[in-house]
Amino acid sequence: MVKQAIRIFARVKPSRRPAGIYSVSNEEASASSLEILVPRDLADGFVNNKRESYKFRFQETFDQDVKQDTIFEHIAKPVAESVLTGYNGTVFAYGQTGSGKTFTITGGAERYGDRGIIPRTLSYIFEQFQKDSSKVYTLHVSYLEIYNECGYDLLDPRHEASKLEDLPKVTIMEDPDQNIHLKNLSLQQASNEEEALNLLFLGDTNRMIAETPMNQASTRSHCIFTIHVSSKEPGSATVRRSKLHLVDLAGSERVAKTGVGGQLLTEAKYINLSLHYLEQVIIALAEKNRSHIPYRNSMMTSVLRDSLGGNCMTTMIATLSLDKRNIDESISTCRFAQRVALIKNEAILNEETDPQLIIVRLKKEVQGLKDELALVTGEQRTEELTEAETMRLEEQVRTFLEDRDPESTLNIGADMRKIQHGFAFIKTLLHGKKVDESRASSPVNVTERPSSSVARPEEIKKLRDLLQQRDNEINILVNMLKKEKKKTQDAVFEMTSSGFNAPTQHSDSRAQFRSLDTGPKSSAGVEDDNGSQEWRSHSFPRKTAGEEMSLGRQEAFEIFKRDYPDRVTIEDNKRLLKQRFTEAKSLGEAVNKVRTRINHLKGDVEQRRIQRAALGVSSSSDEQNQYDPVEEELRDQMEEEKKRYKTLFSRLKNLKTEIEHLQLLLEKAKVKLQKDFEGWWAEEEAHLQAKQEVHKARMTTSAPPSPQVHDQSRAPPMSDTPIPLTGDSQTDADIMAFVRARQNLLQRKGSGKP
Repeated sequence: MVKQAIRIFARVKPSRRPAGIYSVSNEEASASSLEILVPRDLADGFVNNKRESYKFRFQETFDQDVKQDTIFEHIAKPVAESVLTGYNGTVFAYGQTGSGKTFTITGGAERYGDRGIIPRTLSYIFEQFQKDSSKVYTLHVSYLEIYNECGYDLLDPRHEASKLEDLPKVTIMEDPDQNIHLKNLSLQQASNEEEALNLLFLGDTNRMIAETPMNQASTRSHCIFTIHVSSKEPGSATVRRSKLHLVDLAGSERVAKTGVGGQLLTEAKYINLSLHYLEQVIIALAEKNRSHIPYRNSMMTSVLRDSLGGNCMTTMIATLSLDKRNIDESISTCRFAQRVALIKNEAILNEETDPQLIIVRLKKEVQGLKDELALVTGEQRTEELTEAETMRLEEQVRTFLEDRDPESTLNIGADMRKIQHGFAFIKTLLHGKKVDESRASSPVNVTERPSSSVARPEEIKKLRDLLQQRDNEINILVNMLKKEKKKTQDAVFEMTSSGFNAPTQHSDSRAQFRSLDTGPKSSAGVEDDNGSQEWRSHSFPRKTAGEEMSLGRQEAFEIFKRDYPDRVTIEDNKRLLKQRFTEAKSLGEAVNKVRTRINHLKGDVEQRRIQRAALGVSSSSDEQNQYDPVEEELRDQMEEEKKRYKTLFSRLKNLKTEIEHLQLLLEKAKVKLQKDFEGWWAEEEAHLQAKQEVHKARMTTSAPPSPQVHDQSRAPPMSDTPIPLTGDSQTDADIMAFVRARQNLLQRKGSGKP
């Protein structure tokens, strides 16, 4: 048993705004102090006795220039080492919103060096698995999200095709020993680092993220990434099982300062409430004579029961944003960390006997008792009846069933194998007799042909929906083409106005471009500037597995991708990935050359030895043992080549890890691009549908009802809106061809033809 207090660390977030006055002192070897100075405000006109200096002690304080690898080495690596030896561990980040918790735990998506604690811990654990060949390790991963006090499995594949409210919720169950079990939370096995990182990437994609005044990508939920490790020595009956919780808490925020409302306000209330319950648990654990700890107040404290005052080695990271406007929140975070440091956990080694080995031992014991019983009775029994015994038993059963004597008996002995087989044979005979009787008494089966009639209104409704979808796509594409032509027109106009001698045809084309915008503007264009960020801040509609993009959506997607804000980052990552692939190829060729060189040197050394052995037969032993400078030089060259081989191979291995991470970043950017496009497309369709409904309502109120519409009620009315053309011959030809095909389809539907 290891009894120790929770270790606390502080990390200061880099800031471009004016920072508050603070100082970090690392004079002591095992502790450091952080001092925050709050100057008095003399503008109020009265005496201000407010404290000016706040001093807090941490195990270590990391200033703004500290990198991610240093954070992992000092904070997460010791916890990961204890997990590999069989102890439970927890690392959690606490702080206000926008202070760098997610960046510290998960990492950034821009550069490989910005990897956080979770990916670095996975890399370190699998590296230790490869080094330690004396044990057999298995690793499983789970990813829990607590959003508005409801738990969700981030590794559930149904996240892509279902809404959040339709997903199964993770519920807490407690056994008689007060151990917590989570229902509907999957446990995924990862056999290597790549599989584990893919699971992490999948979970991060499904997290709830929104834009707030304090943070552009604020996580609106608590997330717990758990690594389950089991180790066992070959031939041993003892298994060590441990788990490592890596917790990214949602940031606390003051609603009065952020001024959020609607869904963001609801999320903020749940976040602050759960953090309040966490602080209640911390305060209760710090009191010595407290009998009741309110773990059950929230789901987060229930899940982290072992991490807070239980069987676990826990470490806390207090993330601080020491801007002048955030000084009060930073001081509150430091006070919370000081209370956490008073809690002491009792971690025990999690060893247990393997149940499979117990089953094997019990089977051996049962077999031994069977052998003893066979020796006592004098009859050697095997696991199954022999074929001769089975035939003899079935003959006895048939004779007993055919005998008309009511007093006849069936004596097959006290062997349970024979009794069970006898009952099974009787059941088989009885079932076969019933089947024969039913076949004899049943009339000839007459198969009914299924109705082949197709519901015609359903087909017409389906065609209407398809036409409506294609109309929306054409309108969206025309609006996008208008914007592109407007950009070209503005560029030409700027060139002509800046002194270039533009031909007369430019003015004609400019007038033509203006004619494109004389029609009524869509509502999508009106609200594009005001609501362009709204759909990015919420969850986007999911694309179903079987859905394919039509030609219109593909063209719109290409234009959307060209103007995408993160396009530069994606292109930079692609270029960097291509460069790393080239470097890896050249390093691989260099490694192969060095390996070939080492093999040649080994052959030369062996050849030299053979020559010396041949000379030693004809010469004395003193000449044979004489120093050979040629062989020594070959050995020196071989050692240098080996060092070079190790260096190149290590660089190649690191390059491979970086390439895999870049591939994950590109895949993540691809998914984000698809989600953003789906949200934009849904918004455009909604605006177009609203516009069409308004237009239809106006036409209905202005035009009198026609007495001849009864025969054509099946076909949708033709739109009176003029067909918007773009000025481009190829695009206009495509639009007109589609409109003609649509009119033909409408005429066929109106005449009732299939």
